Amino acid sequence: MSGVSLAVASTPPGSEPETKPHHPQQAAAVGSVMGSLRVIELQLVAFIMVFSASGLVPLLDLIFPAFASVYILVLSRFAFPSRGTNSSASQQIFHGSRMFRLYVIVGTAIGLFLPLAYVLGGFARGDDHAVRSATPHLFLLSCQILTENIISGLSLFTPPVRALVPLLYTVRRIFVDIDWINDVWLLKSLPANAHYKDAAWYWFGRNLAVANLVYFSINLFGFLIPRFLPRAFKRYFQEMGEISAKIVEDKRSATVNITQQADKKKD
Repeated sequence: MSGVSLAVASTPPGSEPETKPHHPQQAAAVGSVMGSLRVIELQLVAFIMVFSASGLVPLLDLIFPAFASVYILVLSRFAFPSRGTNSSASQQIFHGSRMFRLYVIVGTAIGLFLPLAYVLGGFARGDDHAVRSATPHLFLLSCQILTENIISGLSLFTPPVRALVPLLYTVRRIFVDIDWINDVWLLKSLPANAHYKDAAWYWFGRNLAVANLVYFSINLFGFLIPRFLPRAFKRYFQEMGEISAKIVEDKRSATVNITQQADKKKD
């Protein structure tokens, strides 16, 4: 979501594990929550993709996932190719603490669960304006979750490529959220004699749009760009340096062996 399926592990690098050996139940509970969250996300993705294909998503947003996928494949082939050495451990880019996991869960609620409830509520209330306003956001988030879960298990994609997935989608979704705010704050008004439920629904949509813009802006400028992306590049170039050093060492060893064999023959 915010790079979550690519980022979350156990502890920050260089620090002590937050979940110490005498708290195995806490570690199991946190892992269970995160695992359940990903399962729920994937189930919702299938549902969202179905109703998003019913003409509620603008053409530009429908095209964007295809463009992003092609661009990611091009980068993985030409800019940051894999050397076939990525293990599951080396693919962990960012080791998140428990506070980071809480941040992820809050973001999932704000970005996925509440907008989904808003769209379904719009269907139930016959509020087409609410459905059309929030559906593009849900569609792009669904595509991001699906892409992250696919590439997280493939060694074909190196850390920089994998880090660019949430970055690309978050940048696009911020513009979509700005349009969402414009729809619910400027293009929709509350009747003077509106009932309490209508007023509550009206302000729920307004606050939800603002909350998504704020959260994903913080996520982009406070986490993805300054922390997640640099760490992905650092991990990649460290691995490339290790591979180059190993190749040089292997060549040196081969040269020494050839020299020793030649000396033996002379003797």
